[in-house]
Amino acid sequence: MTYELFILLLNALLCLAFPWAYNYAYAKQPGVGGTQLMGNRDGLPERAGMAARGLRAHQNHLENLVPFAIITLVAQATGVSNTVTIACATVFLLARLAHGGWYLSGIEHLGPVKGVRTIAYFVSLLAMLVYAAQLFVHA
Repeated sequence: MTYELFILLLNALLCLAFPWAYNYAYAKQPGVGGTQLMGNRDGLPERAGMAARGLRAHQNHLENLVPFAIITLVAQATGVSNTVTIACATVFLLARLAHGGWYLSGIEHLGPVKGVRTIAYFVSLLAMLVYAAQLFVHA
């Protein structure tokens, strides 16, 4: 398995981990409980706090995982792998971990830096775009 495919696998596992975090938080929410989550969930209260943020973080990760996976798989199929693709895959994973962690935690700023979650999103987007550019440079 190439490094880039390993990073793709780690991103898929991150995607699978999100529901564990936000459903745990949701089960602790007043009026919910674990047994209600095993049913059809009709009439449950709206998600709040970490349960709501976690769901949004998961959806955002899914929206970014699909293009990253396509770029990675096309690069693998065409034999494009170099220091740039490795760096971009690494930066993408780290930025997605930061984005998801900050989203789940409700962290909006670190010291004087505001919008850290948004910054992490754009870092991951830039990493994807540079990765995709490698497909055209080496075509």
